[in-house]
Amino acid sequence: MTTVLLVGAGAVGARTARQLVDTPGVEQLLIAARSSERARELASAIGKGTRAVALDGDVPAEVAAVAIAIPGRAAARFAARALAAGVPAAAVTDDEEGLAELLALDDRARKAGVVVAVGCGLVPGLGDVLARHAADGLDEADEVHVARVGVAGPECVAALRKARRDRPREWHDGAWLTPRRLGSQLVWFPEPIGARECEVVAPGVELLRESLPEVRHASLRVGEPPLRRARVAALTRRSLDDGWGGARIEVWGWRGRAREAVVYGVIERPEVAAGTVLAVTTARLAGLLPQVTVRGTRSGVRALGALVDPAPFLAELARRGVKAATFEGVATA
Repeated sequence: MTTVLLVGAGAVGARTARQLVDTPGVEQLLIAARSSERARELASAIGKGTRAVALDGDVPAEVAAVAIAIPGRAAARFAARALAAGVPAAAVTDDEEGLAELLALDDRARKAGVVVAVGCGLVPGLGDVLARHAADGLDEADEVHVARVGVAGPECVAALRKARRDRPREWHDGAWLTPRRLGSQLVWFPEPIGARECEVVAPGVELLRESLPEVRHASLRVGEPPLRRARVAALTRRSLDDGWGGARIEVWGWRGRAREAVVYGVIERPEVAAGTVLAVTTARLAGLLPQVTVRGTRSGVRALGALVDPAPFLAELARRGVKAATFEGVATA
């Protein structure tokens, strides 16, 4: 019997839970959350083999993998508890502080011989896998630029706004650059999103760089959450979930003597995309979904795009309803 522990019962956690209980081989799902009442409500709503557990304490001995759907430093603290128990974990965290603390667990994860997959959402996450897939289709890839719009809940709004205020970060010709913020750039996403102004940010670009170590230029942009600033505090969870999100992945390189761009687009509700990506990654770490193959056997903290083989991972997501497509818009270098 395979048991999986889910930490978090918010917008992403709820979708992750539903995906996990529908995964063949997952016979028991334990749900922990900062709100024990919310964990019990989610477990009751899902039923079949699901029960709420306390967030504090050790990771239960029967757990094969942990899905972490909480933001910030709390995600890293729980990943550390999973490592102490020798259990692999996957985290959806996309804010800078949370990602930094997760990446700092690399030495501990390697010594434990355990994998911690980080950035398992829409972007970072699915965007990194698509970038790796695009690069694999070229003879040589040298640039990758990823953009994202959409939010999955109130905490996602706060993280996105903070990322747009903080100093940006790019990988350029073998070095990290932190340029002054120069303003927005118009990025075209597939319909119904269309054109959105996006700004270069720091969170997630390190994972993108790990996923495509061969590139000389890597950047990540995010758009302003499609919500009126004055109403953010008053918005309900349902209204935050109503909007579509999207990602645009643009990889430049060479095929023969021709310089080309491969551009992929994704349109999905952010909480659905993130929950599905997190569930598939966690199930694979638990020893399930053998069709989702991985790259190499190295333990440690791994970016999703560096961990999984893109084609089978994307095929599993598509089977679950989250699909990407070649974007026939206009690519700009």
